[in-house]
Amino acid sequence: MAVAETQSPDTFTPYEPAPGEEYMNERQLAHFRRILLDWKKDLMTEVDRTVRHLQEDANNYADPADRATQEEGFNLELRTRDRERKLLKKINETIEKIDEDDYGFCEACGIEIGIRRLEARPTATLCVDCKTLSELKEKQLGG
Repeated sequence: MAVAETQSPDTFTPYEPAPGEEYMNERQLAHFRRILLDWKKDLMTEVDRTVRHLQEDANNYADPADRATQEEGFNLELRTRDRERKLLKKINETIEKIDEDDYGFCEACGIEIGIRRLEARPTATLCVDCKTLSELKEKQLGG
Protein backbone atom coordinates (compact mmCIF):
# COMPACT_ATOMS: atom_id res chain seq x y z
CA MET A 1 0.00 0.00 0.00
CA ALA A 2 1.67 3.23 -1.19
CA VAL A 3 0.01 5.73 1.13
CA ALA A 4 1.81 8.97 2.01
CA GLU A 5 2.79 7.71 5.46
CA THR A 6 6.50 8.52 5.30
CA GLN A 7 6.66 11.06 2.51
CA SER A 8 6.52 14.82 2.66
CA PRO A 9 3.21 16.40 1.60
CA ASP A 10 4.62 17.63 -1.69
CA THR A 11 6.00 14.22 -2.71
CA PHE A 12 3.21 11.88 -1.58
CA THR A 13 1.98 9.00 -3.70
CA PRO A 14 -1.40 9.89 -5.22
CA TYR A 15 -4.24 7.76 -3.93
CA GLU A 16 -5.59 5.23 -6.41
CA PRO A 17 -9.07 4.07 -5.42
CA ALA A 18 -10.05 0.50 -6.18
CA PRO A 19 -12.95 0.00 -8.60
CA GLY A 20 -16.21 0.56 -6.75
CA GLU A 21 -14.44 1.80 -3.62
CA GLU A 22 -16.61 3.92 -1.34
CA TYR A 23 -15.71 7.63 -1.24
CA MET A 24 -13.95 8.73 1.96
CA ASN A 25 -13.55 5.26 3.38
CA GLU A 26 -11.01 4.56 6.14
CA ARG A 27 -8.07 4.19 3.72
CA GLN A 28 -8.84 7.48 2.02
CA LEU A 29 -9.30 9.28 5.33
CA ALA A 30 -5.97 7.84 6.55
CA HIS A 31 -4.32 9.04 3.31
CA PHE A 32 -5.51 12.61 3.86
CA ARG A 33 -4.74 12.55 7.59
CA ARG A 34 -1.14 11.60 6.73
CA ILE A 35 -0.87 14.40 4.14
CA LEU A 36 -2.20 16.93 6.66
CA LEU A 37 0.00 15.71 9.52
CA ASP A 38 3.11 15.80 7.31
CA TRP A 39 2.23 19.30 6.15
CA LYS A 40 1.69 20.40 9.75
CA LYS A 41 5.04 18.90 10.76
CA ASP A 42 6.82 20.75 7.93
CA LEU A 43 5.21 24.04 8.95
CA MET A 44 6.19 23.54 12.59
CA THR A 45 9.77 22.86 11.50
CA GLU A 46 9.75 26.19 9.65
CA VAL A 47 8.45 27.95 12.79
CA ASP A 48 11.33 26.50 14.82
CA ARG A 49 13.81 27.51 12.11
CA THR A 50 12.49 31.07 12.11
CA VAL A 51 12.75 31.39 15.88
CA ARG A 52 16.36 30.17 15.78
CA HIS A 53 17.14 32.47 12.87
CA LEU A 54 15.71 35.53 14.61
CA GLN A 55 17.60 34.72 17.80
CA GLU A 56 20.94 33.86 16.19
CA ASP A 57 21.08 36.40 13.38
CA ALA A 58 19.84 39.48 15.18
CA ASN A 59 22.71 41.95 14.91
CA ASN A 60 22.78 45.52 16.03
CA TYR A 61 24.23 47.07 12.90
CA ALA A 62 25.70 50.55 13.22
CA ASP A 63 24.79 51.37 9.64
CA PRO A 64 21.08 52.33 9.39
CA ALA A 65 20.81 50.82 5.90
CA ASP A 66 22.14 47.46 7.11
CA ARG A 67 19.80 47.57 10.11
CA ALA A 68 16.83 48.40 7.86
CA THR A 69 17.68 45.56 5.49
CA GLN A 70 17.85 43.10 8.38
CA GLU A 71 14.57 44.35 9.83
CA GLU A 72 12.84 44.10 6.45
CA GLY A 73 14.05 40.50 6.12
CA PHE A 74 12.78 39.68 9.60
CA ASN A 75 9.42 41.36 8.86
CA LEU A 76 9.01 39.33 5.67
CA GLU A 77 9.80 36.13 7.52
CA LEU A 78 7.35 36.98 10.29
CA ARG A 79 4.56 37.77 7.78
CA THR A 80 5.19 34.40 6.15
CA ARG A 81 4.99 32.66 9.52
CA ASP A 82 1.75 34.51 10.29
CA ARG A 83 0.18 33.15 7.07
CA GLU A 84 1.45 29.71 8.03
CA ARG A 85 -0.06 30.10 11.50
CA LYS A 86 -3.45 30.65 9.87
CA LEU A 87 -2.82 27.64 7.64
CA LEU A 88 -1.98 25.52 10.71
CA LYS A 89 -5.36 26.48 12.16
CA LYS A 90 -7.06 25.33 8.94
CA ILE A 91 -5.07 22.09 8.98
CA ASN A 92 -6.14 21.39 12.57
CA GLU A 93 -9.78 22.13 11.69
CA THR A 94 -9.53 19.78 8.72
CA ILE A 95 -8.06 16.99 10.87
CA GLU A 96 -11.03 17.48 13.22
CA LYS A 97 -13.38 17.06 10.23
CA ILE A 98 -11.63 13.78 9.41
CA ASP A 99 -12.03 12.68 13.05
CA GLU A 100 -15.74 13.54 12.89
CA ASP A 101 -16.11 11.64 9.59
CA ASP A 102 -17.21 14.88 7.92
CA TYR A 103 -14.38 15.33 5.40
CA GLY A 104 -14.37 15.47 1.63
CA PHE A 105 -17.84 16.88 1.00
CA CYS A 106 -18.69 20.39 -0.17
CA GLU A 107 -19.95 22.61 2.65
CA ALA A 108 -22.19 24.49 0.21
CA CYS A 109 -23.89 21.78 -1.86
CA GLY A 110 -22.89 18.52 -0.14
CA ILE A 111 -21.38 16.71 -3.14
CA GLU A 112 -18.00 14.98 -3.13
CA ILE A 113 -15.11 17.41 -3.44
CA GLY A 114 -13.00 14.74 -5.11
CA ILE A 115 -9.76 12.98 -4.28
CA ARG A 116 -7.56 14.88 -6.77
CA ARG A 117 -8.84 18.30 -5.65
CA LEU A 118 -8.27 17.33 -2.02
CA GLU A 119 -4.77 16.12 -2.81
CA ALA A 120 -4.06 19.48 -4.44
CA ARG A 121 -5.72 21.38 -1.59
CA PRO A 122 -6.27 19.11 1.45
CA THR A 123 -8.02 21.89 3.38
CA ALA A 124 -10.60 22.53 0.62
CA THR A 125 -14.16 22.81 1.89
CA LEU A 126 -15.90 23.56 -1.41
CA CYS A 127 -16.20 21.62 -4.65
CA VAL A 128 -14.75 23.22 -7.78
CA ASP A 129 -18.12 24.58 -8.93
CA CYS A 130 -19.02 26.17 -5.58
CA LYS A 131 -15.49 27.58 -5.17
CA THR A 132 -15.66 29.11 -8.66
CA LEU A 133 -19.07 30.63 -7.88
CA SER A 134 -17.76 31.95 -4.56
CA GLU A 135 -14.79 33.60 -6.27
CA LEU A 136 -17.04 35.17 -8.92
CA LYS A 137 -19.33 36.62 -6.21
CA GLU A 138 -16.29 37.92 -4.32
CA LYS A 139 -14.93 39.56 -7.47
CA GLN A 140 -18.30 41.18 -8.21
CA LEU A 141 -18.58 42.53 -4.68
CA GLY A 142 -15.02 43.85 -4.88
CA GLY A 143 -13.84 41.89 -1.84
